[in-house]
Amino acid sequence: ALLVAAAGPRPAPAELTDGNSEHLKREHSLMKPYQGAGSAAMPLWDFQGSTMVTSQYVRLTPDERSREGSIWNRVPCFLKDWELHVHFKVHGAGKKNLHGDGLALWYTQERLVPGPVFGSKDNFHGLAIFLDTYPNDEATERVFPYISAMVNNGSLTYDHSKDGRWTELAGCTADLRNQNHDTFLAIRYSRGRLTVMTDVEDKNEWKNCIDIAGVQLPTGYFFGASAGTGDLSDNHDIISMKLFQLMVEHPLEDETVDWTKIEPSVSLLKSPKDNVDDPTGNFRSGPLTGWKVFLLLLCTLLGIIVCAVVGAVVFQKRQERNKRFY
Repeated sequence: ALLVAAAGPRPAPAELTDGNSEHLKREHSLMKPYQGAGSAAMPLWDFQGSTMVTSQYVRLTPDERSREGSIWNRVPCFLKDWELHVHFKVHGAGKKNLHGDGLALWYTQERLVPGPVFGSKDNFHGLAIFLDTYPNDEATERVFPYISAMVNNGSLTYDHSKDGRWTELAGCTADLRNQNHDTFLAIRYSRGRLTVMTDVEDKNEWKNCIDIAGVQLPTGYFFGASAGTGDLSDNHDIISMKLFQLMVEHPLEDETVDWTKIEPSVSLLKSPKDNVDDPTGNFRSGPLTGWKVFLLLLCTLLGIIVCAVVGAVVFQKRQERNKRFY
């Protein structure tokens, strides 16, 4: 892909878009010069809370306590295959974990609804990518800042005390804060596959972060970004959000599907709640849940019964053989 920055084109793996302007969807993109900078009106975007639009960046929160802000595209996206490139910057005066809380990138049904999840609402419908800069769970083994993905049909709650561990699909560590160079993130959704990649190391190349198949997202949702601070704070800046249409062939049966009616979901071999602390963000064996304990006990009981029956049969045959011998 190409992320167009001041320095020019940036090489990236072939699996991402090449950044051709013919595939850039300007109605879903936020780029400099921002129209309406310094005012409360932008043609294609709405913002709220502490968000401030300047000539160089959109600041979702300043480096101050208890602030939240967001910016949302006004136009619903009806593309089935897309890729979002985000140029952002998280920075502040806090040192050694004395900063927070992070920002979120959204593709959701709801927009402009403030809430406790990085400045936006909980129990949302759609996709969220969290760039979490502060570990609330003291027992976590993960290294922060940490990027994670969550798909919600409105029934799930983001647990801040566990840094969203129970609803996380996958994630990775990314040293994205207080960098002196540009930092980027790419979100690709195509044919049910969600891919997130980062470019935060000033190497002009993408690094894999998240790759999940079986993701179902409807069309007609909105793109947005939000951020929040609490007792700790940071500047959370969005410099650009560029959406590209992916030219992908779909099977004929997809033509009969009403993509606006699809419920956000993920087909997983195991529940996200089985996910436990893992610095790589990958799934591994989780703690035993109630039904797992029941199955384990049931199998153990059946094994004991089978062993008892086999032992009794063997014992009886030996007794009969001993009687014949005497």
